Amino acid sequence: MPELVQLLPLVGIALLFWLLVIRPASRRQRELGRMQSSLSVGDEVMLTSGIYGTLRELEDDRVQVEIATGVVINVARGAIGNVVPPPGPELGPAEPEEN
Repeated sequence: MPELVQLLPLVGIALLFWLLVIRPASRRQRELGRMQSSLSVGDEVMLTSGIYGTLRELEDDRVQVEIATGVVINVARGAIGNVVPPPGPELGPAEPEEN
């Protein structure tokens, strides 16, 4: 029984490491894979290098991204960092109400 009590802090540290590091990382990886598999032509994307562009063609492991008018680059599908949401309506400064 004393041997089991000595292992308890080590098991606790391993559990804490799993909860704080491994679990969130695997969740982010799953979400990134889901996003990369749901890409479609015309999506505005940001590459992991910070370059913004529009998807022009999709292949199994590559995509063509137009980064400027007439400039298309081939990148690995894994280089897509995120899909940029379309711009919403611009909200100007709130005007004070007059009573």
